Amino acid sequence: MPDEEITATAAGSWTLGDATVRRMGFGSMRITPHPDPSRAVAVLRRGVALGVNHIDTAAFYVSPGGTLDVGTGPVRYATELIRAALAPYPEDLVIATKVGFAYDPADGLREDASPAGLRAQVEENLRRLGRDHLDVVNLRIVRRPGRDRVAESFGALAALREAGLIRHLGLSNVRLDHLDEAQAIAPVVCVQNTYALDNRGDQDALLRECGARQVAYVPFFTLTGTRRESGAVTEHADAVRAVARAHGATPQQVRLAWTLHQGPHVLVIPGTGDPAHLVENVAAGALRLTDTDLAALG
Repeated sequence: MPDEEITATAAGSWTLGDATVRRMGFGSMRITPHPDPSRAVAVLRRGVALGVNHIDTAAFYVSPGGTLDVGTGPVRYATELIRAALAPYPEDLVIATKVGFAYDPADGLREDASPAGLRAQVEENLRRLGRDHLDVVNLRIVRRPGRDRVAESFGALAALREAGLIRHLGLSNVRLDHLDEAQAIAPVVCVQNTYALDNRGDQDALLRECGARQVAYVPFFTLTGTRRESGAVTEHADAVRAVARAHGATPQQVRLAWTLHQGPHVLVIPGTGDPAHLVENVAAGALRLTDTDLAALG
């Protein structure tokens, strides 16, 4: 990889709804565990300085507790850290959030995709972010074959979109039939699912179909794979290490670059609370893999 500073523009861009976003984004789940909020603020500001204009978050990204179930000290919400770091927000910044789950210190994280629950979660995101509207709201579901239709919940979000509280809608943790169901109700700008070089599951076909429909595919756990919330993969396949050596890159950068190579509609949102890791992740957008590299990686 080159020594000069690389910005998020190296990854290219995609039109998400009515906004142009760089395909190298930032996931905010991991900014809350550190007890010093100034560290998260610095990472967020550094990301924007590097050209990142697509940030993924959720009101249930919180420490102590939350999805990572870690941390000590005062409660720190990712949405509030984003507000502290970036408000007043840059005009080109797109903040995508998720609903379908609610969090409170007494009950922890709980599923709630009822119309009333979704409105409360949208209002919480608005309040914590300090916004009068949300750029993108993804409906996050739990997949239960035969018992996981999205029409009622997505319809409730579509009504909030019509009311002006939401600009664009997306889906998270879904199948193709969910996308079909939702698109019959309102436009869907993105699908956000688990997807990684070594954890592709059944996602390749859905990723391709999203591209055919001009729907952004936004994978999460790209760097953590099957470790999911536990943190980045530290053991890498021989092929990943070989490609990394050939390009003077890290295995993590190869994983991100491979993901971006899956299609122009694929947006990555690697998250970190470490400024050095942030710079490394953004630089992965400049890594161009050859057909031989891609064949070796599988």
